[in-house]
Amino acid sequence: MDVVVVESPAKAQTINKYLGSGYKVLASYGHVRDLVEKDGSVDPAQDFEMKWELRDKRNALGEIAKSLKNAKRLILATDPDREGEAISWHLEEVLRHKGALKGIDVQRVTFNQITRDAVRDALAHPRNIDQDLVNAYRARRALDYLVGFTLSPVLWRKLPGSRSAGRVQSVALRLISERESEIELFRAQEYWTIEVDFLTAKGELFTARLTHLDGKKLDRLGIGSKADAESAVRAIEAAAFAVDEIERREVRRNPPPPFNTSSLQQEASRKLGFGANRTMRTAQRLYEGVDIEGESTGLITYMRTDSVTLSQEAVVATRKLIGEKYGADYVPAEPRVYKTKAKNAQEAHEAIRPSDLFRTPEQVARFLDDDQRKLYDLVWKRTVACEMASAVLDQVAVDVASQNRLVKLRANGSVIKFDGFLKLYHEDRDDTPEDEEEENRILPPMEKGEAVKRTDQRTAALAAPPPAAASDVPKATPEKAAEKIVRDGINGLQHFTQPPPRYSEASLVKKLEELGIGRPSTYAQILTVLQDRGYVRIDKRRFIPEDRGRVLVSFLTEFFGRYVEYDFTADLENQLDEISGGTIDWKKVLRDFWTAFHEAIAHAKTLRITQVIDALDAALGPHFFPPRDDGGDARKCPACANGRLGLKVGKFGGFIGCSNYPECTYTRQLAIADPTGATPPVVTEARLIGTDPATSLPVFMKDGPYGPYVQLGDKPPAGTKGEKPKRASVPKGFDPATVDLELALKLLALPREVGKHPTDGEPIKANIGRYGPYIQHGKEYRNLPTPADVLTIGLNHAVSLLAEPKQRRGASRPPEREVGEHPTLGDKITAAVGRYGPYVRLGKTYANLPQGTTPENVTLDQAISLIDARIEKAGGKPPKPKKPKTEPKPSKEDKGLAEAKAKFLTPPKAKAKPETKPAPKPAAKTTLKSPSKTPAAPPAKKRAKG
Repeated sequence: MDVVVVESPAKAQTINKYLGSGYKVLASYGHVRDLVEKDGSVDPAQDFEMKWELRDKRNALGEIAKSLKNAKRLILATDPDREGEAISWHLEEVLRHKGALKGIDVQRVTFNQITRDAVRDALAHPRNIDQDLVNAYRARRALDYLVGFTLSPVLWRKLPGSRSAGRVQSVALRLISERESEIELFRAQEYWTIEVDFLTAKGELFTARLTHLDGKKLDRLGIGSKADAESAVRAIEAAAFAVDEIERREVRRNPPPPFNTSSLQQEASRKLGFGANRTMRTAQRLYEGVDIEGESTGLITYMRTDSVTLSQEAVVATRKLIGEKYGADYVPAEPRVYKTKAKNAQEAHEAIRPSDLFRTPEQVARFLDDDQRKLYDLVWKRTVACEMASAVLDQVAVDVASQNRLVKLRANGSVIKFDGFLKLYHEDRDDTPEDEEEENRILPPMEKGEAVKRTDQRTAALAAPPPAAASDVPKATPEKAAEKIVRDGINGLQHFTQPPPRYSEASLVKKLEELGIGRPSTYAQILTVLQDRGYVRIDKRRFIPEDRGRVLVSFLTEFFGRYVEYDFTADLENQLDEISGGTIDWKKVLRDFWTAFHEAIAHAKTLRITQVIDALDAALGPHFFPPRDDGGDARKCPACANGRLGLKVGKFGGFIGCSNYPECTYTRQLAIADPTGATPPVVTEARLIGTDPATSLPVFMKDGPYGPYVQLGDKPPAGTKGEKPKRASVPKGFDPATVDLELALKLLALPREVGKHPTDGEPIKANIGRYGPYIQHGKEYRNLPTPADVLTIGLNHAVSLLAEPKQRRGASRPPEREVGEHPTLGDKITAAVGRYGPYVRLGKTYANLPQGTTPENVTLDQAISLIDARIEKAGGKPPKPKKPKTEPKPSKEDKGLAEAKAKFLTPPKAKAKPETKPAPKPAAKTTLKSPSKTPAAPPAKKRAKG
């Protein structure tokens, strides 16, 4: 018998059906070990020796080891990327250490799709574990660890309330923060567009836009005011027009390439509204297998890949499908070949595509849930379209000019001559080009020199105010109706330039990919970590940096600028790729990085907090305090006469405060000052979120005695017996200010069913209880690691958690761990988990550990900072070091007793005695009746002379 190990039980279940009785397929439930979560797990002094510890996967490892007793081969069939290679390496290392691999042949196999043929073909072509991929994994883990565990203590001491966002996450946070600064500093400019409706000689209508005035070409902002627009309208009214030039050209538009990980995340975000995590979670289920007519079938190829290349078999199958379904005209003469743009692409070596192109979305829709159906449809259409013929468009541009040629207007039109791939698929973009906006705008036939005249056929419709349109782009100007000039077929419209839009998940992933930062398997994690640590939030599917995030970016840019530079981070990613390609030594990369980074850390440790705040205030001051329109002082405190506003740093991040504190307590959030000098409005927590589409009831965000909560419907009037509205608590980790209607309805819908357990078919439910978020399967309960998991956890993760041993409430807690000695107080600091969570303790002073920090990984610097902050909060001054205990001075009675004991209870020295004299009689016993009395002296004749 051969033992095959994969990551997840769902994948194991699918593969087990493809193999015969000679194989046993087991799941490792992901990584079986990780770096020890404490200082020293990566030791630069010992040539970057790494210390690993087992995750709580004893049951899975025990079952694998037990199965190997009767096996001949161990086949490691984890995913075909760096993470998959690392999981296989860890498994082999642990099992070999346990002595479970004696006489066992260990082989590594990979397959890009989970189908019967692909799995069997992989088993027929095994290989050894790729050490270059493993070394690339180890280098990445070591770099991330060294940055996180070395930088976080500095942040704790110099920037209270902050910790490292992560090596790559910090660069993404910088992108988001810089975009927000661009938006805040943006100043809108007014401009006007002038369009004219014309009739041809045959009475056909077309519209042209003004491009030249007074013989000069106009740029976008060429008409900058209403007065300029009125002047242009008068010039058009006074002129007669004719067709001046006609340009015709045929344009071929090629289909987009098949999906790789980043493009799938981008397009799923644009078309389906899926976040990166949701996209990857759904794709994982499609890859691992879906039950179709009693057989688990993998529907797509591996979803973590840089590649846009299709296998030869896939290309042949796709072209055959196109010919059968759409006709020979839609099959190009030669197959399309796509090449990966990313340097050193080291993930899976094929694009994301359906495992069987002839399995159409319509055929499998009834076997899929809603998310799976939408994503499979997207992948299928994109794959088929990428091999279809190009679309052919006829584009026409007509210039209309006045007789003196001082005024010119242009009309553009485009007609799809052959739809090609557009018959099946149209790619969305963040910014739609003008030629696409004019697609299918048909211009009537015209001839050069043909006279045209103005008409007011559209005037009445254009005069009406336009409907309000929702936008996720921040408005740079006060909301007001745009002015218009509508007269005799001439239509002028006022516009204002808009700031660049905030990053969406799609546009941020695209930007990271363009810069060469991160890799396919890391994009979802990058975005998740930034949200989980409270550095950004999402509003209307756009990233908004939190105050603490902006302060952190400013600190890193000021004192660790090199490590948040885009080029430096991209170059480091390229070096990691070179490691996986075997062209560079992984420890050399670590040595080069650590030498400079360690020096930067040492310098930062010498900084005083006042230096940090002054540097941040100087860096952020011009941004948060721009010049006022009235020429007044932008830093003048609005609450007192002579206070100066500046950046302050508190436990929960940065804020704006007055220099006269504590006499003046004015504070406000980190936000750019109003150029008019107006005081920023106060934002309250209680608010109307929206209306539930199912019940038409209002949804409110409220704050109660036990924290924030959402409520469906109004509370019944006092004295009535109306039904109480449904409420749901907002879990810790969610900012109440960012809770939108979608999130509120999800909270109100709890508990939710995650899925059916693969062993018994019973439902697994996720909910929030008295002790936080949890999952339930029958009578089994497991706490969830983070609050967001209650809304996002998938079936595989839930099954994995249920398989782990239960941590029972009330069980004996582990003993306190000694962290180190306080440098000034002298006592030892210990760490442990208590009734209210993890903590550090110095004597009778307790301080809670922040989220994500455990008693095992808390450092001495962190512990000292927490203890000092707690002491200062409690009494304002740290306690004085305890003096060592001294012995009290003895009393006279004690001295007398001591002398008596020394004199009479100590045996006297033996004296030499004459041999002729008989032995003396034994002396009578003496008794000490009390400490104050002295015993009688011996007879005089017995005393020694002299």
